[in-house]
Amino acid sequence: MNSMTTELSPPFAWIADELKRLEAVQLRRTQRLRESPHSGGLVQLDGRQLLDFGSNDYLGLAADSNLIDAVRHAVGEYGWGSGASPLVSGYGVLHRRLERELAAHEQVEASALLPTGFAANVAAITALAGPGDLILSDELNHASIIDGCRLARASVGIFRHGEVSHAAELLAGYKARSEPRRILIVTDGLFSMDGDFAPLPQLVDFAASAGAMLLVDEAHATGVWGAEGRGSCEQLQIDLRNVVRVGTLSKALGSLGGFIAGPQLVIDWIRNAARPYIFSTAQPEAIAAASLAALRMVQREPHRREELREKAAWVRAELQSQGWDLCGSESQIIPLRIGSSGEALRIAAELAEAGLFVPAIRPPAVPEGSARLRLSLSWLHSGEQLQRLVDTLGRLASRRPRA
Repeated sequence: MNSMTTELSPPFAWIADELKRLEAVQLRRTQRLRESPHSGGLVQLDGRQLLDFGSNDYLGLAADSNLIDAVRHAVGEYGWGSGASPLVSGYGVLHRRLERELAAHEQVEASALLPTGFAANVAAITALAGPGDLILSDELNHASIIDGCRLARASVGIFRHGEVSHAAELLAGYKARSEPRRILIVTDGLFSMDGDFAPLPQLVDFAASAGAMLLVDEAHATGVWGAEGRGSCEQLQIDLRNVVRVGTLSKALGSLGGFIAGPQLVIDWIRNAARPYIFSTAQPEAIAAASLAALRMVQREPHRREELREKAAWVRAELQSQGWDLCGSESQIIPLRIGSSGEALRIAAELAEAGLFVPAIRPPAVPEGSARLRLSLSWLHSGEQLQRLVDTLGRLASRRPRA
C-alpha cells in the first residue's frame, strides 16, 4: 500500500468530518512557514516580508549574535544531543551552570530545567498536587496549566479571572464538603492573551491565610518586568518565600526550555516526583549555552526591557484613543478584542495586505465570542514601525462601529 495515500481507513474517517466542522466555524488552523529569523522587527512568512507583531521575542534576543556564538562554541565543546534524561546521564556542566545562574537571578535557593515551558508547568503542578488535594486556578490560565491540573487528578476549582474573592468562595465551599490534604493556587503572572497582570499581592495574602502553596507562571514576564527582569512577582513586589515560579527560556530570552524556581526542598521534590522531568531527555547543552548568554544580557542590558515597556505604553495609549478594546492590557502584549473568529481573520488578512503580521487568536485559545488580534511588541521595533502599526490600525478603526 502507498504510504502517501490520502484515503482514510475507517478508524480515521471521522477526522475529515471534524476538520470540516472546524472550517465551517472558522477555527481550522493551517501551518505558516517562517523563512527568516525574527530580526529587525521583520519576518518572512509564506514568501512575504512583514512587520512582525506575532513573535514572543520581546527583547530581540532570538537571533542575537551573542546567542549564536554561544551555541557554536558549546556544540564544538559538548556536542549536540545530551543522550539521556537528566537523572540518568543527560545532566551536563552547562545545565548545572544555567540552573545555578537562574536561581541566583530569581533570588531563590534552586531551579530545575525542563525541555519546554509547557513541560515545566505540568511538572510543577503534578508534583505539588494530586488526589485528595485542591487546586484553585484562574479561568484564563495558560493551556499548560489547565493540562497540568487535569493530569494531577486533584479536585480543581476555577475562579473568575483575577477575582481572589471568588477563589476564597470556592475554597470555603470545598472545605464544607471535605478537608483537602493540600491546597495549590496557580496563576499566570502576566496573562498571554489579555496582557494583564494577576493580582499577586492579594493572592499571596490569600495563600498565606489558607495555608496554600502558590505557583506563578512567569513565562511572558521573565526578562521584561521587574527592575532586574525577574518578572511579575518582582514587578508587583511580593514576598517570594512561599511562591514557586515557572518560567520559559523561549520568549524574552530567545532560547528554548522551561524552568521551575523556588526553595531547594521544592526543587528536590520536582526531581523525584515530576514525570516530565524524570522521563524527558535533557535538552542539548548548546541550548543551555544560549540561555546563559541571554540571561546575562538581561542582567547587563536593562535598557532593552525599559525601552520595550515605554514603547508598549505609547502603543496602548494610541490604540485606546482609537477606540480599540485592549482587554485591560498593561504590558507588551496588546490584544484587540474583535468578537467573532471570522471578523478577526478578516482584519488579520487586511493587515497582512498592508505588510503587518498580527495573528488572529481564536477559541480554544480564548473564550467563545472573544476572538482577537494579538500584538506582541519587541524591543527591536523601531519608532517608525510602531507608528506604521498605529496608523494602519487607526484607518481600520475609523471604518469599524464603536461599541
